[in-house]
Amino acid sequence: MTSGRILTAEFLLTMDANNSVITNGAVAIEDDRILQVGSFDVVSAAYPDFTVTKIENAVLMPGLINAHAHSGFLRGTAEHLPVWDWLTQHINPMHRVLRPHEAEAASFLCYAESALAGTTTVVDMWRFMDGSATAAEAVGTRLVAVPYVGEHPDYNYFDTLDMNEALIEQWHRKANGRINVWVGLEHLFYADEAGQQRAIAMAKKHNTGFHTHCSEADIEVEEFIKRYGKRPMFALEELGFFDTPRTMIAHAVWLDPSEVELISKYPVSVAHNPVSNMKLASGIAPISDMLALGIPVGIGTDGEKENNNFDMFEEMKTASLLGKLRHRDAAAMDSWQCLRMATILGAKAIGLDHEIGSIEVGKRADIIAVSTDTPRMTPLFGEGPYFNLQHNLVHAVRGSDVVMTMVDGEIIVEDGKLTEVDLDHIIAEVRKMAPDHFARRAAWLAENGGGTKQWTEGAGS
Repeated sequence: MTSGRILTAEFLLTMDANNSVITNGAVAIEDDRILQVGSFDVVSAAYPDFTVTKIENAVLMPGLINAHAHSGFLRGTAEHLPVWDWLTQHINPMHRVLRPHEAEAASFLCYAESALAGTTTVVDMWRFMDGSATAAEAVGTRLVAVPYVGEHPDYNYFDTLDMNEALIEQWHRKANGRINVWVGLEHLFYADEAGQQRAIAMAKKHNTGFHTHCSEADIEVEEFIKRYGKRPMFALEELGFFDTPRTMIAHAVWLDPSEVELISKYPVSVAHNPVSNMKLASGIAPISDMLALGIPVGIGTDGEKENNNFDMFEEMKTASLLGKLRHRDAAAMDSWQCLRMATILGAKAIGLDHEIGSIEVGKRADIIAVSTDTPRMTPLFGEGPYFNLQHNLVHAVRGSDVVMTMVDGEIIVEDGKLTEVDLDHIIAEVRKMAPDHFARRAAWLAENGGGTKQWTEGAGS
């Protein structure tokens, strides 16, 4: 572990309760923890023996938290389809033929891209996640691993709860605590009654979170009412999912006011995926309503196939613009709110706000540096009446502007390059294996009528 380092830059954005910005700011780090935050003069005087790393023309800020993602390598091959056609023609057939070595290579690709773009924590719902944990450990990033589970005879081509529990027992809190494992279900309808109750019991037993997709498309609401006689959030409450240590709902696009009020009373958080919701024409989630009631809302990219990248800066901008459009109010979803959703509020959404999400004493040193010496950050006013740092970060910056990424006090991206893994090798591996995967999927589709069935058709076969 690194010991005794001071990072300093032109500006330091802490994302503390006051959104404090420190000109010529510095942070003292020992091993994986933050010891002091303040001006460079003050911090360097307090720790004169620490090694000083000055990052020129940059702003230091907390690492970004991707609250919902999927590893994969279908990028650019599953386009221009509504969510259910997209699932039956592309996604479920991919899961039918996916192999463990392919899943691991996809995670290496996802986590490398994420780290390069300033994301230090990824909540990844994926398959064969031993490989994902291996990838996160190698890249050096922080991971919340959530297996894609189907605990139902019609969805027996996903991971199982047995696999999920084995992953918890093998990897939860490993890699110096950087890897956490939650209980997952692809969707409530992908589990029978026994599977649903076992998922709840597992989350309680292991004191871990539960994560699932819900209310992404309007058709789900009708199906929940048909099956349970009530809207989705009320059904989840009745089944006992809100009694787990934490439940995080991905999407939550079609929640009505009564559902928003309901989940505000429980340890329930939401992962907002604005680019995915736009691309799949799912709708606009009522995020401002959730935030007004204190619901922790993080921002997620969703997967490479429904985004098509893992750039959380782009996601913040889209979240802001989509919120403004929903309310037809240019002041809605302001820049500070979006920054908080991608940092400290995202950390709260995954139950780690005591450890990450802001640059404060005692927290883990998950810090990134964003270049200010670019057209996109010009002009930049970090203080005074024209202060625009937050607006530039949300509405102008791209992930490629990140020059340094640190996780747990270790620099995993330096001068815009990965330090722990070989990006060229990662890309070459995926390019080598992708054609065989797509050929197997095409063969399966040809043999099975061009797609899977979805629960809307009464089966998942």
